Amino acid sequence: MKRNQKGFTLIELLIVVAIIGIIVAIAIPNLLNAIQRAKQRRSMGDARTIATACEAYAVDLNRYPPAAGYTLPGGMSIAATTTCGNMQNYVQPTYVAKVPLADGWNSWFNYATDANYQHYFVRSAGKDGSIQGTPNWGPTTNFNDDIIFVDGQFVQFPEGVQN
Repeated sequence: MKRNQKGFTLIELLIVVAIIGIIVAIAIPNLLNAIQRAKQRRSMGDARTIATACEAYAVDLNRYPPAAGYTLPGGMSIAATTTCGNMQNYVQPTYVAKVPLADGWNSWFNYATDANYQHYFVRSAGKDGSIQGTPNWGPTTNFNDDIIFVDGQFVQFPEGVQN
């Protein structure tokens, strides 16, 4: 007499669980990496938004919005910076509807100008939220590295596979 068997055997269930485990082990790290890359891209886009507002301000007033001083290549220091919250009074809402104050990791953007307000600097502190002592200048492969935008271009930016 033939029995009508319903359900799955233990071995079949274990095989399905093992396959799901393998898929999850592959997918989760890729998902986490994609989330960090998205935060980098958001930070880069927001830095461009801040820079565009500064450029528009400079077209009208022949100087960038004031902030604490900075210097760059060839004797340039970036120690004295301020958050973008201080410069939003100059550019919002005339040049940008809303200044993005925080980067993709929810750390404040830094903004600085030189003493004559002829050059500007926007920086995201990266995933770790701490400012690098000495920037790497150029492409970086670490989520913790700062993203730096100076006078219309990125001078330190993420590129390639990130750690």
